[in-house]
Amino acid sequence: MIEYIIIAFFLLIAELTYFKVADHFNIIDKPNERSSHSSIVLRGGGIIFMIVLWIWTAFYGFVYPWFVLAVTVIAGISFVDDIRSLPDKVRLVGQFAAMLLMFYQLDMLHWNMWWVVLLALIVCVGASNIINFMDGINGITGAYAFASLIPLYLLNEHMNFVDSSLIMVVGLADFVFCLFNFRPKGKAKCFAGDVGSIGIAYILLFFIGALIMKTKDVTYLIFLLVYGVDGVLTICHRIMLHENLGQAHRKHAYQIMANELKIGHVKVSLLYMIIQMAVSLGFIYFCPNTVVAHWVYLLCSISVLSIAYVLFKKKYYHLHEEYLASLKR
Repeated sequence: MIEYIIIAFFLLIAELTYFKVADHFNIIDKPNERSSHSSIVLRGGGIIFMIVLWIWTAFYGFVYPWFVLAVTVIAGISFVDDIRSLPDKVRLVGQFAAMLLMFYQLDMLHWNMWWVVLLALIVCVGASNIINFMDGINGITGAYAFASLIPLYLLNEHMNFVDSSLIMVVGLADFVFCLFNFRPKGKAKCFAGDVGSIGIAYILLFFIGALIMKTKDVTYLIFLLVYGVDGVLTICHRIMLHENLGQAHRKHAYQIMANELKIGHVKVSLLYMIIQMAVSLGFIYFCPNTVVAHWVYLLCSISVLSIAYVLFKKKYYHLHEEYLASLKR
């Protein structure tokens, strides 16, 4: 326990030190047409998710060296992108390279599994970008990380697919980040930035990947389902509207809640957290531990969330159209 207290102290000092660095070098997030905030805020507070891996390694040794290297590589690239925009090709190459390093740590890189690795690369890089896209209001990244970390920790207690201390310290890093980000609109001290959202995405994917490798059950991706449904269906919606997917937008369900419906950022973030927690804990404690039952639960959850998303958009999307029309006046 004393180790966790010391690590939490180091994390708090590291975050406060970063704020001074970011303020000195003007690493800030200026509002744009996609933003759900109207004031300038420090960017990159999510660098703590990379820092915590270094601190954990210092305390517990090089247990997962390739994983730590993978997150360091992609978080480093994302941090540079937070400061000055990098070409999409550079970011994608970095993301695929980091994911391959992570797959090497998970012992996935075998010739007889080449098609599995290829599919997993596409899915995981896509998932990490969706998690990045969903980072648009105060608290949502931190709250959703908890919604995934808690069920993973509970499962790990009796399945032991990853070192439990690693999940704990990542949870501590998330808590420290939330102290400065999980706040009402206009009161956040910092935003996660790409370094934070991509960093935590790779960490969560590593934990889930380790679980999948141990159980051979891909349905554990359900721990990222709420983000997945919102992210994928929003992309489909934008394709239907013939929009450029590379352009900024505010069409995610959570953005419409926060912007058009004026629901507080903290409330929306808590809503996403609670829904994901309910889905995940239901999967762990109420779904029979069989492959068929897992798939039925996953498909039913996807269906229910997708229907809810479509009904929500049908009822409230016109408010976003009115907002877009007001920009042209």
